[in-house]
Amino acid sequence: MPTEAKVPPYDKLMWPVLKAIKALGGSATNDELLEKVIELEHIPDAVQNVLHTEHQTKLAYRLAWARTYLGKAGALENPTQGVWAITQSGNALTPEQVAQIPSEVRKGYKEEKSKKPKDHREVEDFSPEFKDWKDGLLAVLTDQLKPDAFERLAQRVLRESGFVKVEVTGRSGDGGIDGVGVLRLALLSFQVRFQCKKYKGSVPPSAIRDFRGAMVGRADKGLFITTGTFTAEAKKEATRDGAPAIDLIDGDSLCDLLKTLKLGVTTRMVEEVSIDPSWFAKI
Repeated sequence: MPTEAKVPPYDKLMWPVLKAIKALGGSATNDELLEKVIELEHIPDAVQNVLHTEHQTKLAYRLAWARTYLGKAGALENPTQGVWAITQSGNALTPEQVAQIPSEVRKGYKEEKSKKPKDHREVEDFSPEFKDWKDGLLAVLTDQLKPDAFERLAQRVLRESGFVKVEVTGRSGDGGIDGVGVLRLALLSFQVRFQCKKYKGSVPPSAIRDFRGAMVGRADKGLFITTGTFTAEAKKEATRDGAPAIDLIDGDSLCDLLKTLKLGVTTRMVEEVSIDPSWFAKI
């Protein structure tokens, strides 16, 4: 059986998502949920590494759908971007009830859609929170930006995020280090070396090891920024016991950062207009 067939479908991930968010105290970020589901379900590395697109794993994509269905059913709420919280009704659900959610949500969606006037222009919202805008943004970053421009973008992101003395080095023979910066937290400051690479696919653990080898003894922290994803082995290598930890920012997280910082990404409210024929009938 091919590895891809072993990636759990979204409906089989809904109960694990609820278990994970309970284990995390009732709320969690997307990344925390992904890690906890992997831990609780003992999902092997090979399954974690299967890609859905060049910038997203199939497991992350299907978890997005699982969260969406749970949100539509009222079991989860999404108070802020990228953070989910379990509701009172979600806490009370049983595995059998969770299994019925996909059909119930689809049925309710069809019924609601059938009630709309024929001339009603509906804004489609029945989709996972991974929006198409991220695919478009990542395409711009990987296909249009040259490597030095991507380094300058990383520099801007770090500055906007509170780093000071951010410099892009990008010197050959520097072990892959693309820049340096200082992160100040109250009375403390940390020397940070960062690497930013455009990837279509997954960053392997060897890239993390090479980067760590270049930064050891030269910085307090390491930061690896990519447009792609990180393999399960790369994530483990980044936090390996006895080695300096390296923080990872994948393509999805980078999109969220750019959106939050309003760097090349703008949001707008869409006006939804509906007509109430019954109001006119009363005139």
